[in-house]
Amino acid sequence: MTELNTTGITTTGEKRLVLVSGRAHPILAEEVAHHLGVELVPTTAYDFANGEIYVRFGESVRGCDVFVLQSHTSPINQWTMESLLMVDALKRASAKRISVIAPCYPYARQDKKHKGREPISARLVADLFKTAGADRMMSVDLHTDQIQGFFNGPVDHLSALPLLAEYVAKKVDREKLTIVSPDAGRVRLADHWSDTLNAPLAIIHKRRDPSVPNQVKVHELVGEVEGRTCVLVDDMIDTAGTIVQAAEALFDNGAADVIVAATHAILSDPAIERLSNSRISEVVVTNTLPVEGSVLLDKLTVISIAPLLARAISAVFFDGSVTELFEAR
Repeated sequence: MTELNTTGITTTGEKRLVLVSGRAHPILAEEVAHHLGVELVPTTAYDFANGEIYVRFGESVRGCDVFVLQSHTSPINQWTMESLLMVDALKRASAKRISVIAPCYPYARQDKKHKGREPISARLVADLFKTAGADRMMSVDLHTDQIQGFFNGPVDHLSALPLLAEYVAKKVDREKLTIVSPDAGRVRLADHWSDTLNAPLAIIHKRRDPSVPNQVKVHELVGEVEGRTCVLVDDMIDTAGTIVQAAEALFDNGAADVIVAATHAILSDPAIERLSNSRISEVVVTNTLPVEGSVLLDKLTVISIAPLLARAISAVFFDGSVTELFEAR
């Protein structure tokens, strides 16, 4: 297979891959570049006094196949705007194709109208990227699969399940393992975990007060968890309220141990405190978002998503198949 050298140029000299990164998660970008064997394009980015963002690339990208990597962490609006400006700058610099890599898709939880007079923010974000000049999007474990249809172009929906499941399989006794969905919305994800690890499935039904965000009122458990090691699976952990209360419900029903596995570690306050004070033994996440500041949580295990992103970028660049990377869905 044709390979990349450290300048990002194929050995055949036919086309050039360029990887650029925003400021949100430079460690992940450097790791992806290392796996690809390329250097990140030098980029100047800073904020004006009034908060406006300036972006300029330090070398020509004319005719290049450019991949824009940005992790949409807090402050999410700043990093979303920065990535849009990067795409616009690349379009105006005559890049041949622009692929946006958003490991954690911004505004993914606002994918439909729950009440009247609400926006569908996930669709708006897709429209903004398309208008800015993006030809393709790539993300990991979207909050809902329907978001793939919001972008008018190819969308590579990657799955972190194989990475997380492989780790969990090595940690627990498979004979005593039960996969648990923390709410009805994650049942499909939990079902994939159950199939992957050949483990029984349990479901926690939660009821929320619609007028109060991030608060769960009642838990009802469906499935057998007594004496078993339960793996609570979700796509993201934000304030950790749902996860911690679900874990308590499992312990109340006789679970021997509870492990949490999620792709996106948002970990907004007071998530670290809640997880640290809970009876959860381990929290397994990926580094789609920067978690370096969360190392004080000794229960936290971080698995790198960089090899998966690098393989997907390589497959797209060489016009290969990306399907095998997300067949686990």
